[in-house]
Amino acid sequence: MNVEPLGPSHDRAAFHSGVAELDRYLHHQASQDAKRKVAAPFVLIDSNGAILGYYSLSAYSLRLRDLPEPWAKKLPRYPLLPATLVGRLAVGKEHRGRHLGRLLLIDALERSWKNTAEVGSIGVVVEAYDEAAQAFYRHHEFLSLLDRPGKMFMAMSTIEKAFRTL
Repeated sequence: MNVEPLGPSHDRAAFHSGVAELDRYLHHQASQDAKRKVAAPFVLIDSNGAILGYYSLSAYSLRLRDLPEPWAKKLPRYPLLPATLVGRLAVGKEHRGRHLGRLLLIDALERSWKNTAEVGSIGVVVEAYDEAAQAFYRHHEFLSLLDRPGKMFMAMSTIEKAFRTL
């Protein structure tokens, strides 16, 4: 298995997560977003090149008032703060139970952390589309943004700590 940027050789139509919005994005919009530099989609492929899962990364701005208090008080009082957005993350429904979502999330967090050497980001924001996704992200130590339960946050300092100890 390998995670790589989405390219023209990847068979997007064969991927099905069981979540229509996530499938529609990969099938119809992800490559356009990549060309326009709106998002950077990455795919997890098997040895045959089949897509097992994917995620997308893009720049994001957070309002200080949306952050959980323990993090907000440590940050400068700018109206908007830079973050990295994992806009979508999905695993093919036939591959569930293999911890591929965790593998994709770790890859996304590591890429986000490494990118902070060149582009500032106070943390990673994820979009959890349903309760199962929220539970998945909570399990991986994400906190809900205030007044926005579908958006969750992990501070870059937490991410950095995790990767520096590996």
